[in-house]
Amino acid sequence: MKIRKAKLIEIDQIMNMYNSCVNGMLESNIDQWDSSYPNKNVISEDVKNQTFYILLINNVIIGGINIDAIQDKIYLDVEWEDKKNKFLVVHRLAVRKEYWNKGIGLNLMLFAESLVKKYNLNSIRLDTYNSNQIAINFYLSLGYVKKGEILLKPNKNEYYCFEKLF
Repeated sequence: MKIRKAKLIEIDQIMNMYNSCVNGMLESNIDQWDSSYPNKNVISEDVKNQTFYILLINNVIIGGINIDAIQDKIYLDVEWEDKKNKFLVVHRLAVRKEYWNKGIGLNLMLFAESLVKKYNLNSIRLDTYNSNQIAINFYLSLGYVKKGEILLKPNKNEYYCFEKLF
């Protein structure tokens, strides 16, 4: 198992992983994502910005995560614990569906947490769809605390915001 920054040449493999994840979510009645999001343009920008990381097993992309310091403007409405605003934000965590419940998401989140410590930051912020109970339970099990709710475009669905302090 290896985690590293993604390369633009890998975009088709990355999108294949997302398609697997989205299909699994839809099969589980989680309509957080679909064929329009996350899309190739969004992920390509993440890769170009060098903020997208992939987890590989035997040189196959099994999972991915975007880790940066960019939060949606609506995050400003949330009462975060980290008042110094020294944080990273996790976006678009995904795992190929046949690897769900095998510790891949955990390893990607532990990697994100290691970056917070490496750069001497205070917290991680993230959001997840309020109907994605699997993700909600996952983040709670890792010590993330629900800090509020937001409405995100394009569907204006409610998302829960989570934070973990370090």
